[in-house]
Formats: sequence, C-alpha cells, structure tokens
Amino acid sequence: QVQLGESGGGLVQPGGSLRLSCAASGSILNIYVMGWYRQAPGKQRELVARLTTGGSPDYADSVKGRFTISRDYDKKTAYLEMNSLKPEDTAVYFCNADLQTSLFYRRRSYWGQGTQVTVSS
Repeated sequence: QVQLGESGGGLVQPGGSLRLSCAASGSILNIYVMGWYRQAPGKQRELVARLTTGGSPDYADSVKGRFTISRDYDKKTAYLEMNSLKPEDTAVYFCNADLQTSLFYRRRSYWGQGTQVTVSS
C-alpha cells in the first residue's frame, strides 16, 4: 500500500518562507511524477509545481520565481521550497505522485492528506 506523507506546513508572515516535504512509502516500482497541488477555500484544486523523473519542473505562473520543487530519488521524496510567500498562497497543499506499484498494475495517481499553509500577519 502506497502512502504519501507530507510535512512542513504552518503559519508564516507575508514575505516568509516554508519548505514542504512529501515522502512516498510502500510497495513502489517506479515514480514517474511527483508534485504539489493546492486548494484554497471555495476554490478548485490547482497545480502548484510538478517534476517528472529526469525532466524539468513545471510551475503555476503564480509561483514562478518564488517556489522551487526538487526530488530526492533515493528517498522517494519531493520538496517544495516556498519563498516570498503571499496571503494568496494560503491553502491546503497536497502532494501527488504518479507511480507504478508493480508490473501487474498500471501507473496511477496517489494523493497525500494535505498540509495547511497559512500566510498572514
């Protein structure tokens, strides 16, 4: 069974920084993509950043230049470094992984439980 364990959320003042971590555990054959999505109250879940194995990162326009996604492939962990945070970045941030558990199963998407990020003075 695959689990995505998130950590690093919290309350930060505008202009501050936070680092989110997402560790994948369980029976995993290959991880193709790891990324972060967020959902603010009353809004749809949206892509923040994602990183395909061996590829280049994709970012939402609203976070380009402020957020950086990275992965530790050995640890099956993704990180989201968030700088110059704004109140509009306030949301629940969800880790997502597109992975395959074995050769007998197709790749599919998995989600973490989410971690709250609040940017407020």
